[in-house]
Amino acid sequence: MFIIDTYSTAVIFCIITMLCWGSWANTQKLAASTWRFELFYWDYVIGILLLSLVSAFTLGSLGIEGRSFVADLNQADSLSLGSAFIGGVIFNAANILLVAAIGIAGMSVAFPVGIGLALIIGVVVNYVDNPVGNASTLFLGVSLIAIAIILNAYAYRKTSSTVKNMSLKGLVLATAAGILMGFFYKYVAISMFSDFTVPEPGKLSPYTAIVIFAVGIFMSNFIFNTLIMKKPFIGSPTSYVEYFKGSLKTHLIGILGGIIWCIGMSFSIIASDKAGPAISYGLGQGATVVAAIWGIFIWKEFKNASKHVNYILYFMLTLYVLGLAITILSR
Repeated sequence: MFIIDTYSTAVIFCIITMLCWGSWANTQKLAASTWRFELFYWDYVIGILLLSLVSAFTLGSLGIEGRSFVADLNQADSLSLGSAFIGGVIFNAANILLVAAIGIAGMSVAFPVGIGLALIIGVVVNYVDNPVGNASTLFLGVSLIAIAIILNAYAYRKTSSTVKNMSLKGLVLATAAGILMGFFYKYVAISMFSDFTVPEPGKLSPYTAIVIFAVGIFMSNFIFNTLIMKKPFIGSPTSYVEYFKGSLKTHLIGILGGIIWCIGMSFSIIASDKAGPAISYGLGQGATVVAAIWGIFIWKEFKNASKHVNYILYFMLTLYVLGLAITILSR
């Protein structure tokens, strides 16, 4: 299977993860005018599952290092399989809440609040499990990002006074998503063998872990998304009949969103061997910066904001960049 062998390459992979995780939600924005997020989300999940399988049968099965996908799956024990699967279930619950928050509050709010919280919790949880990197430097970077989250939420409240009930709902959903999302990565990380060049009996390769993780997302979606379709956060209930009425273009946009996100997840997991799970996850969640830039400059979600609010947003982005840079230097 394909693996990387240097920390600098791992950082590059994490930057790609950051770009993917910060950009996939644009596909939801593109489909939002004619397509409910609950229906979009089915295509998104299908995209994740498809990419995980393609990756497993290509990068995960080539070369002489590690263990190929099929052989790895056949020897996996129930604890490792269950851990990766649980990671997918937790992620799915969190991500549905995040996608709902994006629909209500916009990318430049839902991402900094939800993913920012996930970054803080995830770095702490993964560092406790696998303490790679300098703790003081790592948590200084995370602290700067935490301040940026608070500034972003403040800026949003300053521009959404006309719809206070909706803005509050968006912030609550983003907060709940962030808390849940801070825990999913650790379950995937502990399902894998620690050194990707030395397979351990019963443990999973990163590619197998991603597939089982994706299966957990897909299977749990029949419960989580069905409930949201029947009792949505906003709007009237929808049904599977409506899903099959969607155009091919609409479905492909959703699948593309899932593929983009799963590329990021795959690269983050591959990078975790050399960077450590805490740093790999933390850098990937710099997606918040990418999403905020999309929301501010492309989707114009703060176009009516005052100069005061704009200064806060620029300061918020500066803190994020500094926090990410310090996180990289922690190893």
